[in-house]
Amino acid sequence: MKSRRKFLTAAIAAGVPAGIFALLSGVQARAKRQQNPQQPKDDDIRPPKLDPKLILEANQKEIKKNVEKLFDLASDLKAEVEKTDAVQVLSMAMLRKTEEIEKLAKEIRTRAKG
Repeated sequence: MKSRRKFLTAAIAAGVPAGIFALLSGVQARAKRQQNPQQPKDDDIRPPKLDPKLILEANQKEIKKNVEKLFDLASDLKAEVEKTDAVQVLSMAMLRKTEEIEKLAKEIRTRAKG
């Protein structure tokens, strides 16, 4: 029984400092890697950067097109609403137009935000 205790005591006495040493050397190695980041290689394949001005122009064109379509849909919906009686329920076509108007409005908003 005593020899087992001596063995375990010796193993722990040797293992704890070895574990701490291994932990510290791992931390130091990571710190060195962070201080010396690898330089990007010339053979890296990266897509060319897009010109922000071109992106903004494309967004502007798309916004204008969507606003015109939105205006047409809203005008059609207004005409249909004026034709129906206040007592009748809205038709499915009118509901589809309202959903399309909502979808276009959301798309215009997201494009305007950038």
